Amino acid sequence: MSRIVGIDLGTTNSLVAVVDSGIPMVLADKDGSRLTPSVVHYPAGDAPPVVGHAANRIRVLEPADTVYSVKRFMGRRGAEVSVQERRVTYAVEGEAAGPVTFRMRDRALTPEDVSAEVLRKLKADAEAALGEPVTRAVITVPAYFNDAQRNATKRAGELAGFTVERIVNEPTAAALAYGLDKLKEHSRVAVYDLGGGTFDLSILELNQGVFQVLSTHGNTCLGGDDLDRRLMDFLIDSIRMAGGPDLTEPSTGIPTEPGATTGGDAAAEAKGLSPVGTERLVMLSRLREAAEQAKIRLSSEEAVEVSLPFLTPRFSFTYRLTRVELERLTREILLQTRAHCLRSLADAKLEAKDLDQVILVGGQTRMPLVRRLAAEWFGCAEPGAGGARGKPVLNTSQNPDEAVALGAAIQAEILDGGFKHLLLLDVTPLSLGIETFGGLMNVIIPRNSTIPIKAGEMFTTAVDNQRSVLIHVLQGERERARDNWSLGKFELEFAPAPKGVPRVGVQFEIDADGILHVLARDIATGRQVVVPMRSAVDVDDAEVQRMVEESVEHAFDDLRARQWIEAKLRASETVVATRKGLTECHADLEPAYRVSVEAALGRVEEALATEDTRTKVGDVARLIAANAALDEATRALADLMMDKAMEALLRQRGMIS
Repeated sequence: MSRIVGIDLGTTNSLVAVVDSGIPMVLADKDGSRLTPSVVHYPAGDAPPVVGHAANRIRVLEPADTVYSVKRFMGRRGAEVSVQERRVTYAVEGEAAGPVTFRMRDRALTPEDVSAEVLRKLKADAEAALGEPVTRAVITVPAYFNDAQRNATKRAGELAGFTVERIVNEPTAAALAYGLDKLKEHSRVAVYDLGGGTFDLSILELNQGVFQVLSTHGNTCLGGDDLDRRLMDFLIDSIRMAGGPDLTEPSTGIPTEPGATTGGDAAAEAKGLSPVGTERLVMLSRLREAAEQAKIRLSSEEAVEVSLPFLTPRFSFTYRLTRVELERLTREILLQTRAHCLRSLADAKLEAKDLDQVILVGGQTRMPLVRRLAAEWFGCAEPGAGGARGKPVLNTSQNPDEAVALGAAIQAEILDGGFKHLLLLDVTPLSLGIETFGGLMNVIIPRNSTIPIKAGEMFTTAVDNQRSVLIHVLQGERERARDNWSLGKFELEFAPAPKGVPRVGVQFEIDADGILHVLARDIATGRQVVVPMRSAVDVDDAEVQRMVEESVEHAFDDLRARQWIEAKLRASETVVATRKGLTECHADLEPAYRVSVEAALGRVEEALATEDTRTKVGDVARLIAANAALDEATRALADLMMDKAMEALLRQRGMIS
């Protein structure tokens, strides 16, 4: 009998996970990605559907034949779907008590049909990763899903070839992933789950090792998609004010009423689209993608540039968006989740002080504003305070994108008879990682990780036409490779290619005996090298203590060194790209502009020259400032290079003459 996998069938992304030797892990696809976009494209003819990242890329060019956010339609009737929910780039049909369907070319598809395609890809990815057939699954759903929605999810799994062993509530799965089943009896946990398309707040209580849902409240039409839409509306206004196309104009796009037509060729009319409307859909799809990426980046950056070159043949758009601006635009939407939090607490007859923990689930909870609001509403204590004095702990220790899938895998393992005799063997005393370009250490297994454990990451090359990569395995807590212990080195060879093209997967596995096995695989060819290292656990306590103390003692110096190396690498790349651009676009640049760019280049090179020959660290602030000034000075040059590249691409595709 095959093992059972756990699946998070999400609105924006879906994941498949499994428990391997007692360790829950999310399985990656052949490209090393653990997140599969819940997007399906239906090409013309008899070609099979395209799923995941590939479909997401095609959506920009063929939005009317690409389905996304299908989870919002699962198990629902036409009368239950609002006009707001129908604001998608594909045709949504269904009225009154009739089922919701999607018109894809000459086919009418149900939400189950589309979800089944996503599940089939996850099934294939799991089978490729595990090397065995996978036919059984636990699939998660929001706690507030009704019977029709749960049955629709189960049917989708069966269409994909799974025996669906159980449908599990997402908050229960998330609590399992956070290890909250180890809390004291009658512990109460709030699960704040804000994903791509849905939100819910569930209150759980632990009774004899089992989570009971005391209450749940949410909105099936509130999530990251709505933040994207708000940001899109803002950018649409900005485009119009900058002299670009008016993407709100009905005469240039899809009809305002479902099923209406605007004329044009027969194929377009079948979807209610004119040729001009199809162009508008493509522009909106590009804008949606740019808005989503900007929102994601602003969770870790203070400002990003939204760039849409050749939005029309004669108009390109660029806008500098700040985190403050995004929070101003989206705060009103996020405040809507507060009412559901209060209602769920009231339904459970509890107050915030009665909770032990609040855990955050769903990719949208990476947003700093979401975390601040959740902590404020629940009066959360600092992590590690243990919920003392009536303050629940805001627990963000798990990857919010993966928590539900990991919990589903744990539930699957329990159903399969596992987790009966778990034994905590040991932990890693020091972090383990590899040396990366610039002499930094990239941690793969952090200090104090429980073993046995397996973890890995994808890397690429930093130099053109490399024929091999040196894997230098390190152990320690310092930022620079030279300050940590070397456990060994080996090489992986591959065909030469431009920098950034080769993909090398590096995986660390520590077995029950504490022996570290390092695998390096060329993703393109599958060629791999596996090298056993010495014990990663059997380290003298005094040496561990010394390494930890040194890491604390040199923390500021190490941080400054990392900042310098990262800034130096970025500056060096910018200098090379700028000189290339000056050469390629020399004839199109004003002499005065070239002089200003050359001056900015000189200031970056002067800052690079401040590097001390002994410490290998220079004036970080000066270099960052000089590089920022060069970025600003070359904005017009970058736009020109992008316009030329896009013009060449469009000309190649025959879209312009």
